[in-house]
Amino acid sequence: MSEPTPNDAQRELIESTEGPYLVDAGPGTGKTFAVTRRYGRIVDRPDVEPEDVLLATFTRSAATEMKERIVDHSGYGLRELADAPIRTFHSHCHELLQEHGYAAPTHLGLDERITGSTRILEDELIEAERFREFFGGFRDDHPEHADFYRVLSAPGELLDLIEELASKGIFPTTDGWYRDGESHLDGDFAAFEERFDAANRPRNDGRKQSKLREDLSGFGRDKAYRADAPSKSTLRGGRGTKRLDDDVARQVFYEERDGLKAFVHDVYVEYLRFALRRNYLSFSFLQLFAFVLLCEDERAREAATFEYVMVDEFQDTSEVQFKLALLLSGTDNVCVVGDWKQSIYSFQYADVRNISEFEDRLERFAADLNDDADRVPFDSPDPTRIELRENYRSTESVIDLSERAIVTPASSGDTVETSPDDVVGLSSNAAFDNTVVEGIRHEDEHEAVLSKVQEIVGSDEYAVEGEDGEPRPPEYGDVAVFTRTRDYGRELLDVAAEYDFPVAYDGGIELFRTDPAKLLLAWLRIVESDADRGWAVVLERAGYAFDEIDHALETGSYPTEPAEFRDELRALESLGAVARRVFDRYGYTGDVADVLLHTLQSVHDATTATRGDVIRHIERGVETGSTVDVRATAGDDAVTVQTIHTAKGLEYPIVVMANMNEGRFPPRAGGSSVIGYRDPVGLRQRKIYSEEGAHPHVYDNWRHDVIRRCLPREYGEERRLLYVAVTRAESHVVFAAGEDPNTFLEELPVAVEAIEPDVEPLDRGEPADAELPFAVTAPAGPIGHSPHSLMDESVFEEAGERTEAGPEPEADPETRGMDFGSRVHDFAEAYALGDEELPSNDHLRAHARRIVELLDGLSGEKHVEEPVTLPIDVDGRRVTVSGIADLVHVTADRVEVIDYKTDSTRRAQSEYRKQLSVYYHVLDEWFPEKAVETSLFYTSDGTRERIDPHSIEDLRAFVRAAESESD
Repeated sequence: MSEPTPNDAQRELIESTEGPYLVDAGPGTGKTFAVTRRYGRIVDRPDVEPEDVLLATFTRSAATEMKERIVDHSGYGLRELADAPIRTFHSHCHELLQEHGYAAPTHLGLDERITGSTRILEDELIEAERFREFFGGFRDDHPEHADFYRVLSAPGELLDLIEELASKGIFPTTDGWYRDGESHLDGDFAAFEERFDAANRPRNDGRKQSKLREDLSGFGRDKAYRADAPSKSTLRGGRGTKRLDDDVARQVFYEERDGLKAFVHDVYVEYLRFALRRNYLSFSFLQLFAFVLLCEDERAREAATFEYVMVDEFQDTSEVQFKLALLLSGTDNVCVVGDWKQSIYSFQYADVRNISEFEDRLERFAADLNDDADRVPFDSPDPTRIELRENYRSTESVIDLSERAIVTPASSGDTVETSPDDVVGLSSNAAFDNTVVEGIRHEDEHEAVLSKVQEIVGSDEYAVEGEDGEPRPPEYGDVAVFTRTRDYGRELLDVAAEYDFPVAYDGGIELFRTDPAKLLLAWLRIVESDADRGWAVVLERAGYAFDEIDHALETGSYPTEPAEFRDELRALESLGAVARRVFDRYGYTGDVADVLLHTLQSVHDATTATRGDVIRHIERGVETGSTVDVRATAGDDAVTVQTIHTAKGLEYPIVVMANMNEGRFPPRAGGSSVIGYRDPVGLRQRKIYSEEGAHPHVYDNWRHDVIRRCLPREYGEERRLLYVAVTRAESHVVFAAGEDPNTFLEELPVAVEAIEPDVEPLDRGEPADAELPFAVTAPAGPIGHSPHSLMDESVFEEAGERTEAGPEPEADPETRGMDFGSRVHDFAEAYALGDEELPSNDHLRAHARRIVELLDGLSGEKHVEEPVTLPIDVDGRRVTVSGIADLVHVTADRVEVIDYKTDSTRRAQSEYRKQLSVYYHVLDEWFPEKAVETSLFYTSDGTRERIDPHSIEDLRAFVRAAESESD
């Protein structure tokens, strides 16, 4: 096959090697092709060697691919390029510190050193354990910060803060802050005032109050402010006022933060010292010390600079990486390549402004670095811009759709600042354009997606390009299903398994929330101390009734077989051996068990963790939902299921963008950290401990609440995620939603059809290994039921409704179905946890407002989505009925179980009574000293119906009836 010929823009990039360059390289434009040929052209000069050129990549795999391609187009072989500086920033910083960085910590006032044996800590879970160990000692050594310990909900927040500050070049010294770091912590009032004024500007030519004043209508609700906080009326102004007073901006921005800065400084610098003494560096600290070394050590800087610097995927770099690229440049021959529209890693501290504001940042960063010494050769930078516009992946129709996506609002209140003119248009090089762009929706979205894939496979209407360049019918392996979040993908996997559907999952799982982890945790608790929490799980799993479990826990007389297994585990020396025996007992095999075993063994081996520490590590993993990557395959011809982040850099003939639902994409905002950093307001805290009242108390910070309203959620990255998803497609794009499509799908030029799923079970000869072993394969135990399995489904059929239905079909088809009910439940959970943003969908918003009124009127503790299990004996058999209580409201003298229903009628109330009866008997056991009440809250009209629970004997009868009907 002949070598491809570069197009004009690619040729310009390949041949233009001197001076600064900014390359706008959209998806599928041959970026790697051009970059590797540019590199080969440079190193093939007689006066240039590979060690004179730094090529920084985003991942190690990208660096490997670059080397392999360079070998094909230069005079160098792989062996000669083995040590060439074609690597990630982290890898290069490690090399730099190994060679020159022994004394780098001294520039921050630290006495510790970086040695040849200093290890790189890549595992985030292990670092979290190390930090927890550090922070325990720090608390003991620094009692002066006690007020901050009292407000912290999780010390891990401080590790996240340290990593974020390091990514921005904000470092501590032993006696203060490095360079201008403290000014960043203080924030920029002028920049904040601009944001404040924009949010505080009256709307509709002054006739309507400002967005800020409207958002503060709930100021103080469910909050406990200190006495110095203004009242809502004082803050917002009197009736008829359209905006807040101008001086409010100064009041909320300026507050006493010396103590906060001192606390963060001490944690930061002492953790640096801790890491050095333990002889390890994290990725963040690698870059930190490399930056300090290059700034402070002129000889090291001169030895470390390159004649040419190229940075790939520049949109994924952090602020400190931008500055490192400048410090490593011995000349102004710097070339950065990227695409702002594909910047989707802000959670890893990537800063899209590095590329979207490249010229301004280049000038500003160079001036900052040269402020007190000549460090970088960019006195008056004037970079040349090259735009790669020819797309070799997608059809013109797909490209057009992607360029609409990048300017589409993500919510009803989202203002898109990007105009179509800001987007570098691409042209397609595809052999033919038969693109289908469509949308489907159904309340059972998972089945709808699988049904659609079956329709696509083998259909000439969805033909894709074959190896010969001619159209061919698609296969399963041509299709990828993308989701914004992991949980939908795993749900789809479970549904696919029911039909033996060929699906390969590629992405992260919440490892410690899987059944293997929970059961291992239970046995570790038993092995460690015969803990009741361990025995309760194990005995319930083995099928023992509640009273039997209770007796065993009270007397310590455990059943013979489990007790013998416990003794067997105690005789084992290693954690790995214990885990293997537990997994063997319950039949756990496959990727999840293997990854779990490896992860726990790594934590145990790499830290001073005892078995008890490992128990607490798993407990924290359950709380935080820590994720690890796992891939489960189903053969070569299988549909790939991925998150959009995982799919970055890949391409597929057909893309199904699933879960395009309200509250799912974009996902609802989570709670913020107690202590955090944000531009332009700097370092802030959400909670404050004070002893000013009659009793010590942790108060809400009213200034933080106002600032949050001035800096609303930005949706730019959500649009970029949508853009990345669409541009993975070569030929066809299908969007899938449930009953409540998101704003993206409503705004895009896509026709959405309501379909009826009809998934045909597949007979593939051999079972498809399409599942991750999330489900338990447990020893013989109780028969499991859910409250819904006890209900008479005919009631819903007669009513023309389904469980969790909305109004009757003829009344409001947009709010009918289980999916709508799920959206209402999701909002209720999010609101109870502090997310006050109402849905954009009008129908959903009406239901949400009634939930707001209900929750605002409840004064006690609110526990949402509470899992409950009721063990009962039925005709000598052990049976469990397990479900999720929507809301448990606990006051001083009573407990209320409230279940949300979106039904417009009360026809199903008798069946819902069964559900609430299960919850009642469980809560009655949990709270024997309090009265327990149950009720249904109908979100369609805001009515709350009290429900008298059935007796246990009634529930036994319902179980018998349900089992008889299933037989």
